[in-house]
Amino acid sequence: MRKNAPLLEVRDLRVHFPIRTGGLFRPQHALLKAVDGISFDLDAGETLAIVGESGCGKSTLGRAILRLVTPTSGRVLWQGEDLASLDAPAMRKRRRDLQIVFQDPMASLDPRMTVGEILAEPLRALEPGLARAERRARVAEMLDRVGLDPAMVNRYPHEFSGGQCQRIGIARAMILRPKLVICDEPVSALDVSVQAQILDLLRDLQRDFGLSYIFISHDLAVVQEISRRVMVLYLGRVMEIAPSDAFYRRPLHPYARALLDAVPVPDPGLGRRPPPIAGDLPSPMNPPSGCVFRTRCPHATERCAAVPPALEDAGEGRRVACHYWREIAAD
Repeated sequence: MRKNAPLLEVRDLRVHFPIRTGGLFRPQHALLKAVDGISFDLDAGETLAIVGESGCGKSTLGRAILRLVTPTSGRVLWQGEDLASLDAPAMRKRRRDLQIVFQDPMASLDPRMTVGEILAEPLRALEPGLARAERRARVAEMLDRVGLDPAMVNRYPHEFSGGQCQRIGIARAMILRPKLVICDEPVSALDVSVQAQILDLLRDLQRDFGLSYIFISHDLAVVQEISRRVMVLYLGRVMEIAPSDAFYRRPLHPYARALLDAVPVPDPGLGRRPPPIAGDLPSPMNPPSGCVFRTRCPHATERCAAVPPALEDAGEGRRVACHYWREIAAD
């Protein structure tokens, strides 16, 4: 790895799914553009939050980075090495460094396996030389590290609460001491009080293990608690990417502003919130021409329909894909 080089580099990544439409006798084919030309870097120890509405490509992007979904084109460089160039055995070795925590804690755990078996499975697969006693010790240590009693090792997932199951899922991802963990909506299925506990746990693990996170969420209030940078997606494209402090102080893209305005604020004195974004999310099989957000944007003009905006440098370490971000910033 080059000195001071990013840990992860994503370059013009695209994930397009062929979809069969039409009737039985007149089938037609279309492309669902789930991820459509995304580029970004991630540094060691950093947390990048990826936000946007459901259907904007957040989870597909995360899975494509890990090669759980095959990219259509583009490059994913891990410590300078292109993951797409690796064969199955070589990619298997990289799994030690690249892990994921899923959204649904119950569905992501095999109900037929005990907690001990679930946590030991990555060790058996990727550290086959470990003795049985050492493997058991690693499992007990990780259970304790995520706030669970090691004596629970022989219990099954249905015997735990949702928050406890998510701790198990986190323990499974962390037991190999990875360098990057993709957290795919890891707290959205949990109660608010439990969400705070899980976020605290993730921050503690990041500090202790030197982890990098890609934190996928639709909840900007949650993201604010953990992210260093925020990347806003819409129909598989980047609308804005910015340091968290600059983003939450004043987002520049109209879509980013609308998302932030929609965050509930528990203060009756602030009055009514701004109206939500007009219209529905267009189909990724038939995205609007030019700027994909233009059909819902209050600032859209004929230029927006004709010319896709480039992701421009907007200062403060941020980039924005909007023709009129300067006017919006001055407003």
